[in-house]
This record gives sequence, structure tokens and C-alpha cells, in this order.
Amino acid sequence: MNTQNQIKPKVIVTGSEGLIGKSLCASLENTYDVIRIDIKLGYDLKNQQVVIDIMKQHSDSVGLVNLFSINPQPINESENLMSLSLSSVKDYLDVNVLALFSVCREFARFSENKASIVNFSSIYGVSSPKHFIYNANFTKHIGYTISKSAVLGMSKYLATYLAPKIRVNTIIPGGIRNNQDEFFLNEYSKMSPMKRLMDVDEIVSSVSYLLSKDSSYTTGSEIHVDGGWTAW
Repeated sequence: MNTQNQIKPKVIVTGSEGLIGKSLCASLENTYDVIRIDIKLGYDLKNQQVVIDIMKQHSDSVGLVNLFSINPQPINESENLMSLSLSSVKDYLDVNVLALFSVCREFARFSENKASIVNFSSIYGVSSPKHFIYNANFTKHIGYTISKSAVLGMSKYLATYLAPKIRVNTIIPGGIRNNQDEFFLNEYSKMSPMKRLMDVDEIVSSVSYLLSKDSSYTTGSEIHVDGGWTAW
């Protein structure tokens, strides 16, 4: 048989144009037909009709990797936790929780195959940010922690509800090296048992495992790829 003519199974990657997304897609394309979805490509996942159209069109997908999110922004110097506007917290929830739920639900609704969903939380979804490792006047927004913590509960709920047809697992990544300043690199490394940040390629194998048949009995689980950050 000419393996070059075999049709690759399809995997949807949301947030495909970010740091992790680009590296992940490049690796997955060796095995899968990767469908790239990103706001930079014109896909607004807060729009439910956009989500429905994507999932209808790609209902034959065997995997969904959700990388899209609002990343943590510093609280404005003029604000603190007590003066923070609720609307700024809602911005995180709208994308990192509600849009994520919509994407997972519509994927499951239209899925024709047994499939795997891989969601991404954060070390700041399981522990409070260490604000002191950042430069002065930089405090991580609580909306990010609230929303990434919610991803963990959502994934477990979906894992039990959608089984056995669809598996749902979560990856909890640590910090990724990406041209950060020396102060942050040094302070982060002091708090990491591995004494460094992660290289982006180091997260790819965990996603590949959760998409593959090797993880066929794995659902509702969390994989920490954080260099031991959350171990202490």
C-alpha cells in the first residue's frame, strides 16, 4: 500500500498561531491533518455561530486541542485588587471559560468519531501567581487565575459526561522561554526545581500522547508540564 496516499486523521487546534500553537501544529502535521483556528486567522470563538460552523465542517475530527485564551495581563498601576473592575474579570471568563465551553460542547455535538479533547490550564490555575518574580508594579490579573482554575473543573465534568466516546484531559504548563527579561528568568528559575523555564518543544509530546491511542484509557486527567513548579 502506498502510505503517501493515506488520509491523515484530522485534528483541530484553536489558538494555533501562538507560541505553543505554532510549534505544536508543525509537529502534529507529521501525523495529522491539522485544522488551524485562531483569531489572527479571522475566527472569533466568542461568536457561537462561528464555533458551530467550524465543528460542522470538521465533524470527522479525531482530536481538539484548545490553546486559545486571554493571557495574563498586569493590573494597571493605578488599580489594586480592591478597585479592580468586574468587567475586566469578565473579559477573562468570556474567553477562557465560556468560549472554551462552547468550543468543547459543539465539538462533542457534531463529532462523528471517538475523539480526544486536550484543554490547557496553567500553573496559575492551581496555585497563586508569585508576583514577586516579575518586575516592580506588575501584578498578575486575578481573572486569569479564576478562569484557568475553572478549566480544570470543566474538563473533569466533560470527561465524565462525554465518556466513553470522547476523552477530555488537561495540560498544566509552566513558564515557556520567550525573550523574557533577565530579572524574570532568574527569579523564575530560583522557584523551579528544574532551575529553568521550559522550551516550547517540550510540551508537544504530552499533547501527542493525549491525542493518540496510547492514552485510550486516560480521561479526566491533568498532566503537569511545569518542571516541578507546582510540586512545592
